[in-house]
Amino acid sequence: MKKTLIIDCDPGVDDATGLLLALAAPDLDVLAVTTVGGNVPAAQTARNACILRQIAGREDVPVFMGAEQPLRRAPAGAGEFHGAEGLGDLAPVETRQSYEAETASEALIRLIHSREPKTVTLVVMGPMTNVALALRQDPSLADRIQQIIAMGGARSEGGNITASAEFNIWADPDAAHEVLSTSVPVVLLGLDATHQVRATEERIAAIETIDSDPARTVAAMLRFSQRVERTIVGWDAAPLHDPCTIAYLMRPELFEVCPAHIRIETESDLTRGHTAVEFRVAADSAPHLWATKADAEGVFDLITRTLSDGAIK
Repeated sequence: MKKTLIIDCDPGVDDATGLLLALAAPDLDVLAVTTVGGNVPAAQTARNACILRQIAGREDVPVFMGAEQPLRRAPAGAGEFHGAEGLGDLAPVETRQSYEAETASEALIRLIHSREPKTVTLVVMGPMTNVALALRQDPSLADRIQQIIAMGGARSEGGNITASAEFNIWADPDAAHEVLSTSVPVVLLGLDATHQVRATEERIAAIETIDSDPARTVAAMLRFSQRVERTIVGWDAAPLHDPCTIAYLMRPELFEVCPAHIRIETESDLTRGHTAVEFRVAADSAPHLWATKADAEGVFDLITRTLSDGAIK
């Protein structure tokens, strides 16, 4: 049986890999893609999602543009890690089909209510602003969403924006706080897990052998990330963050997760966006799961095999 999901994202080079993986996976039913301002401004993330949808040959999947700024803060950006337009070295093109007029939060409410309760998973690859807005507008969504699988946060690894904060949570900590304070089950894949999933030369080269536009795009995104990480951070192999959400949905056994209670720091400028992960909770009452380990070889094998299968005509 196919798993039904909505992808909320801010493409973003690693979002691009996650989107193309999801759109190529035959066992995933992607109802929609909603976009949010994050890695680059909202208009660019919506446009980028349309470009990636066209590359994937999946113009049956609607795209909805979402929040332009966080709930109560100025927009942040990460263009230095994603390129000025958000897609690395890929130049923007005019797509055959644009995003829909309906807003992302409106679409989330409508689409989740269109399905039976607890049958739609939200996969969140960027700041949680759209999800928080949808839950504000319709609190009943909390009882209808099957689960949220999100990339965000850091504990033992420390942050990638500040000493303790990861970008997606730091960009809109208030939204993350609101979402994690609801009854929706949340699986949070933070830097503790995603830093283990590295795009090595061998793994990129394997994707480059696949003869399809999605695979070539993924390989180009990984090459861009590799170059940026070597230049800015000094790492030889870039971590693959956002696609871990799709990998977890497809094959959760590739990750080790622990029951936890997670809260977000919203008031301190010093620790803004810090994810406070408390493991000392009863497993049967823990509202969240925190990822501690990832099988990097398994994740890249999943990406390579899925893109390879999608290339077969």
